[in-house]
Amino acid sequence: MRVLNMNVAILNVTGYAGVELARLLLRHPGVQVTEVTGRSAVGLRLSEVLPHLGTSDLVIQTEIEGPVDLAFSALPHKAAAESVAELVNAEVKVIDLSADFRLKDVVVYEQWYEVAHPAPHLLAGSVYGLPELYKEEIKKAHLVASPGCYPTSVILALAPVINLITPDIIADAKSGLSGAGRSLSLTTHYSEANENCQAYALKGHRHLPEMIQELTKLRQQKMGPSSPALALTFIPHLVPMTRGILSTCYAHLEKDCSPAEIRRLYQDFYAEAPFVMITDEPPQTKHTWGSNRCLIYPTVDERTGRLIVISCLDNLVKGAAGQAIQSMNLMLGLAEQTGLDSLPIYP
Repeated sequence: MRVLNMNVAILNVTGYAGVELARLLLRHPGVQVTEVTGRSAVGLRLSEVLPHLGTSDLVIQTEIEGPVDLAFSALPHKAAAESVAELVNAEVKVIDLSADFRLKDVVVYEQWYEVAHPAPHLLAGSVYGLPELYKEEIKKAHLVASPGCYPTSVILALAPVINLITPDIIADAKSGLSGAGRSLSLTTHYSEANENCQAYALKGHRHLPEMIQELTKLRQQKMGPSSPALALTFIPHLVPMTRGILSTCYAHLEKDCSPAEIRRLYQDFYAEAPFVMITDEPPQTKHTWGSNRCLIYPTVDERTGRLIVISCLDNLVKGAAGQAIQSMNLMLGLAEQTGLDSLPIYP
């Protein structure tokens, strides 16, 4: 493994994604965290605000002050683009965990996020940070748009078969409450969420166009630009747990395939993907807790001929901070698994 002495910064370290970035990066053998910013707790030491991170003497700042080699932005959309543009102009490599640079069509972005894009000129040069699909592009990137947690689970579930299924797809996903962020809301209040399960965003979730963009691109690469448009129905649910996403995807196969054939196809597709594992049994969210793994169980309902794919990950690791660090490793020439080889915590 290459040993580097690269300085990295975290913007908005006090949000859940920022907290997880700090946890993983502070023990990363190839980089050192030299600066952290926050929209709250400015002037306090990181160890005061987040005691579980140990004795770090980093002080939470308003802005990055010194030179850094790479910055992670865990700011919300719009605010992220404003800060990222400044960093890119200063020739700092950036990995953005917001949605600001994921969608290539600025009109689609502004429709779904209801703000004018602060830096549309950077969209064409951004790379979608899903290493399982864009490893070579990420290695050369200066701006990586790290995927959303729901899209990661759904895209990885469907990518191997996107050219073998009909365009009508259903993705049913369950997420832990940390996916809603750290800000207070009635929906995630303990007495509202505990012992409860609710569907939401039935008119369309903001992650939906991200899924359609990437799956359509992959489908056209395999089938040509005239392939039928995808009709993807995505329904997310909140469940009373802290971490985890479990997505169950349904589609009809264009031709008959046995469960064994489908399983071999997935194993071949992800043979070089160190964090995607094809499981023997349907995975559970506790099987991924705290790890950068995505567990996938593909099968076929032989009675109906319908493909069923279950995808499971930790929304704060593979769905956010861990995946961003996976991209960082590629950008810096490190082994993809560096600093991310922790096993899940169970139970």
